Amino acid sequence: MASSDSDDKLPPQGRFTRLRKLAGLSAQLGADALKSGAKRLAGQDSELLTKGMAEKLVATLGDLKGAAMKFGQAVSMDPDLLTPEVRQVLARLQNQAPAMGYDTVARVIREELGAPPEALFREFDKQPLAAASLGQVHRAVLEDGRSVVVKVQYPGVGDSLQGDLDSLGMVVKTVSKASKAMDGTAYFQEVREEFLLELDYQREAQLCRGFAQSVSRLPDLKVPDVISERTAERVLTLELLEGQTLKDWVVTEPPPEERFRVARQLIRAIYGPFFCAGEIHADPHPGNFMVMKDGRLGLLDFGSIKSFSERFVDANRRMFIQAVNLQPLDILPLSLEVGFTLELPEAEAEELIHEVLRIVGRPMRSHAYDFATCEISRDMKRHFAKNAARFLKIRPPAEAIMFFRSTGGLAQNLRLIAASGDFRRVYQEVADLLS
Repeated sequence: MASSDSDDKLPPQGRFTRLRKLAGLSAQLGADALKSGAKRLAGQDSELLTKGMAEKLVATLGDLKGAAMKFGQAVSMDPDLLTPEVRQVLARLQNQAPAMGYDTVARVIREELGAPPEALFREFDKQPLAAASLGQVHRAVLEDGRSVVVKVQYPGVGDSLQGDLDSLGMVVKTVSKASKAMDGTAYFQEVREEFLLELDYQREAQLCRGFAQSVSRLPDLKVPDVISERTAERVLTLELLEGQTLKDWVVTEPPPEERFRVARQLIRAIYGPFFCAGEIHADPHPGNFMVMKDGRLGLLDFGSIKSFSERFVDANRRMFIQAVNLQPLDILPLSLEVGFTLELPEAEAEELIHEVLRIVGRPMRSHAYDFATCEISRDMKRHFAKNAARFLKIRPPAEAIMFFRSTGGLAQNLRLIAASGDFRRVYQEVADLLS
């Protein structure tokens, strides 16, 4: 990687330029979404996104980076949401992260911490270890010999992120104005606020410390220590965790017992902190989980830790315990307590939600479940497509979006690992944490 600032491929800064790019895309996507939605409401099977529109998305979002790139990465993770051809196109976004030259990295560190990397670290690798939508990560060594990672934010990405989110919101408004039933304004606002909060690395450091407390009862999980004296608003320094990210570990073809062990850890990493402390890791990308050399599962990237209302957690906790204990579910009362609103007869709503829980709860009811042949995502897609018009009249609370993002990502990662075994026992272990 070149070290001069002129070689940096940073996100375009001009608000008008970014707005113009996304405005045109918004109109096309809005029309595509309305056409697809109309077919679904009429009971016809229709793809959420065509390959042609996916190509346009990649061409635009790959250039803009920021929130647009985060969106593309999230969508491309779900193997059942889109066709293989469309997913292959969108997956290119995961390899289009911008890159900063070392001069820019050093300047940001100097502005934030008051000195260049050479004065703050015994060693600092000029080549990035990893890159993401909002910043890039470098390996370093502290004066006391501890190995760390230093995340440095792209200059100007805050303004770019704000502009991208405002512009992407036009897609939501276009669809919402055309159909009240498809109004996603509240959900988009929830995601928008969470993305903007990720810009503050001091906040992320605090969330990291808090999440370490949330998983303290789970010794097979590891949250890195924060190096406070080397952390600021745009620079975050954490303990280096040794191992392989989940996406790199899977391709080594680990044996069945290792697949089950890591799958068990992933389930505990998502549901344990949620039920015990009311917060969840809401960025489920497989690059954010580390299979460590000592057998623990390391957790990375804490900007998207989401805290929930006590009402939301408590109702979900009771529904989870009922499901694990194979008891009849108080579906409607608990759904309303969580914050769902209904615009159809309660009996219809209860039937639809019960089928959702029946599908997603399969691993909880089986002592021998195989995620390699798991059809939960496929069956959920069919269930929603078959009942699209009725599901639009069942609206979850806005805070549920990040919960769905996390648990949906967990399901995708479990399928990626392709583990098999007694997962009912694993979920019972989680329930035992609550006793």
